[in-house]
This record gives sequence, C-alpha cells and structure tokens, in this order.
Amino acid sequence: MTDEIQFSRLDYAFSRFLTQRSQLEGGQGKNFAALVLRLSYAQSRGHSCIETSNEEQGILLASGMVNELGTLPLVLEKQQLYLQRYWYYECQIAKKLATLSYIEPAKGSFTELIEQYFPATNEVDWQKQAAIAAVKSPFTIVTGGPGTGKTTTVVKILALLQELSAAPLNIALAAPTGKAAMRLQQSIGQSKNSLPCSEFIKDKIPEQVVTIHRLLGARPPSPYFRYNADSPLPYDIVVLDEVSMIDLPLMSKLVSALKAHARLILLGDKDQLASVETGSVLADLTDALPEYTQELKKSYRFSGHIKTFAEAVNTQEALAAWELLEQNYADVCLLEEELIAYIVARQLGYLQLIADNAEFTQVYAAFNEFQVLCANRQGLYSVEDVNYRVTQALKEQKLIQGSGEWYVGRPVLITQNDAVLHLYNGDIGLCLADSENNGQLMAFFLLADGTIRKYLPARLPRCETVFAMTIHKSQGSEFNEVLLLLPEVINPILTKELIYTGITRAKKVIKMVTNKAVFVETLQRKVKRSSGLADRLRDIA
Repeated sequence: MTDEIQFSRLDYAFSRFLTQRSQLEGGQGKNFAALVLRLSYAQSRGHSCIETSNEEQGILLASGMVNELGTLPLVLEKQQLYLQRYWYYECQIAKKLATLSYIEPAKGSFTELIEQYFPATNEVDWQKQAAIAAVKSPFTIVTGGPGTGKTTTVVKILALLQELSAAPLNIALAAPTGKAAMRLQQSIGQSKNSLPCSEFIKDKIPEQVVTIHRLLGARPPSPYFRYNADSPLPYDIVVLDEVSMIDLPLMSKLVSALKAHARLILLGDKDQLASVETGSVLADLTDALPEYTQELKKSYRFSGHIKTFAEAVNTQEALAAWELLEQNYADVCLLEEELIAYIVARQLGYLQLIADNAEFTQVYAAFNEFQVLCANRQGLYSVEDVNYRVTQALKEQKLIQGSGEWYVGRPVLITQNDAVLHLYNGDIGLCLADSENNGQLMAFFLLADGTIRKYLPARLPRCETVFAMTIHKSQGSEFNEVLLLLPEVINPILTKELIYTGITRAKKVIKMVTNKAVFVETLQRKVKRSSGLADRLRDIA
C-alpha cells in the first residue's frame, strides 16, 4: 500500500477494543494495537488482508485474538492477517466454486448447434470459443473491453444451453446496480432478436434483469438475505454482469446461495476498477482460474480514437496517450472551454425538454447523453466542487428555479440501498413537477425492469446532486459524451484503472481536464489490493 495513511476514529476504536481484550501489555500490547490499526485501515482501503513479518506473527499468536480456524476475531494464515469475516468470505467463494459440478447436456448435436450460432469465419472467433467453454463448464468468466460482445455471447450461450436441455431452464440475470441492470436488460432484448433459433428457445431466455440485492432477497435493515446456503436460489443458471464492481462480501453471499448443480456465468472487464468496497474479485478470479476465463479480444462497437486512447491508457503508454489528447480530435481531446460554462451548456437539452413538458423517459435519456466524471469527492475539480458550482450557475442564469435543495430538474444519485422502495446505490433520477399531483415535486426513476416510479423527495434514501459523479459510481453506465476531471496534484486514488474506467464510459466523445504531470504519473500507477483469494482459488483449481 502506497497511500498516505490517515487512520479513522473507527480504526483507532477497533484497535483499542481488541488490544484491551488481548493477553498483551506494555510494548507488545502497543505493537499489537499498531497491527490491528493497520489491518482496519487496510480493509477500509479495499484490502482483505495484510502481510506480516515473523516477529509480528509471534506477537499476534501471543495475543489470544488470533487463530487459523476463524473462531477468533483475527485470522493468521501463512503470513496474511485477516479480520475474521473477510477470511471467511474468501474461503466461502473458493469452496463453493470448487463444488460446482458439470451436468452432461441431455440432447442435441453440439457441433451442429455451435455452427448454427457461430458460422465459420477466416479469423479467430473469440465469442465462439467462449460459448464452447461455457457449455462444457459449470463456471465461466467472459471478460473483454467495451464492444467486444459480452452480452451477445452470453445470450447465445443461454440459447445453446436451452437447446441442449431436456427441460426448460430457470435463468436469472443480475447486475450490481440498477443502471447496470437496465443496460444489460436492453442489450439482452436487442441480442435475442437476432438469434438463429426458434421463437420457443427465444421465449425461454428472460429479459428481466435485477440487482444482486434484489436477486438474493435483501431484508433491510438486516444485512442478511432471503436466499443463502440453507435456502438456495431456485435458478439453474445465474448470469452476473459488471462483476468488477462486486465486492468480496457480496460475491461470497451470492455463490453461497447457488443451488447444487447450478451454472454460474460472470461477465466483466478485468481491466476496470475493482469494487468500491473490499476485494478485487474479478481480477483474482481471472488471475487464478485462466482455464475458466474466456477473453473476447475483438471490439465490434468501440473504435476510432477512443479505442486507441483507452488501449494506450490500459497498457500504461502514458506519453502516447497524452500525445493523442493533445491532437485535439473531435472525439478525444483536452477541454479548451471554461469548465462550468461548458457543463452548463450541456444541460440545456434536458432542461428545455422539461420546459416543453416532454415525457420523463425522453428527459431522462437527454440528461444521460452527457456526464461529468471526477476522480475525487472533495477539492478542486471534485464531485462536490462541480455539483455546487454548476447548480449555482444554473440558478444565476435562471435555468432552474427554487432556492431550496429540491427544484425542478435536479438530477439525483441514490447512495444508499432501499429494497422497500426498489432503489439502489447508483440509481439516477430526476426531480420534476408531477402533473398528476397538482405540480407536486417528485423524484422520478426509471427502474431496471423498465418501469417508472416516482417518490416524494422526503421518502428517498440518502442521495446527492449528480451533475458530476465519481468514476467509481459511473461503473455499469455509458454516456455519449464524458468529461473526465482529474485533480491538479497527484493523490493516492489516481491509477491507470481509474482513467481506463472513465474513458470506457464514453461511447462517442471523451474530453479531459488535467495536466501532463498528473496524467502521466497516474498512468504509471496500478491498483494493487492485498488478497488471499487468488492463492486460495489456485489451491482448489
């Protein structure tokens, strides 16, 4: 870990709590407290464990707070120190994946079906290879960058499995956020139309996509779910999209809830950011289980300067990437206009539609054409900075009305799950005057299943204005144009994965606000999270 350490009050409180209950005093007690403090901090930064020295291991074993069985607050395994529950999550994932067993397809000529869905070509058909592997395995990871056809491939896989099955298959489709679920649902519907199969087979492939929390049956405010190891999900096949966003605890709970002989298919871009919370599950899986990983290498949609730029960033060719930015192409360039004025101008489309009393879906689509993405939440060029300055500029120009927090046209981002309201972290809505309720201000949301829901602002879970959002929050989303802002000085959060993720949210245009020094140094830094999951998976593979 290279981050500048700033321990939280929670870190200190947890360290004191365990130290007071340990069998150590004096210097050893202080050293034990320092280890717990470091572990707590590491977990808050996304690491599931920390490495320890031989001397530190001796202190830990003498504390009475550590064992290798998971029955005490801390677990010491080899040189790695865990909080007990994160050790348990890693173990559960590894054990469950080891138990997934293959079921022989019941009927049909596999070779003929493969040729039906993937006609022969003169080049390597990565999608075909992925489909063959998925049919032969109970567990498959399909990874690839933007436009490589992950959704197209998984739809064909589902059709193939249904063709080869003697009975209808019960299939679940899920994603980490409502926005990601909505995108997958739209892609599934489009891909089904072009399948070279009967309407009967098409009808057996579901289009509804739900969030993972909804799939598992969230029971707020409890951290537990309806479906678990004792009450498994009823599905024969579970497909998860945007797996890079899924943290260690949630993945553990999901795989634990799979029934015996269920198939698990994971989709995601292994080069994107790891989850906001603990773990780097997709990266660990693809690293440890290459035999279960199928990478799609040909992009059918992502092309031009954006593709070249993203590839240069991903391969850490910093100077080549910067030169591309300086060329000032229409689709890849540095922002030359004044920042706030430019952002305000890009809001005029959806605000005019509101003034014209357009349908919510039309207004919502217009708002999502453009998005500002920031690396940081605070400071210059941060989410808080941009949202405040844009809001003030819109009010000064009388483009929005109202002096309070809520006003017609306010875009909001949900930051706390609320299963009762079917709103989840990452969902975006718009505040509008409800014509069916005497102009009452209501927050409108387009849910993953395509339905529109409206709520009184006071009923919403925690939310914030979203003229700008963090790059982390943008995962699972796509926008025609992205304006990507980096701070003026380097900080620990800046990595090449962060920039790559931001760039690949853009379908047509990516503009940046940054300087060469920060940009180049950022691309030299990679996300590195301490985890024992990859080694654990290798042991069972």
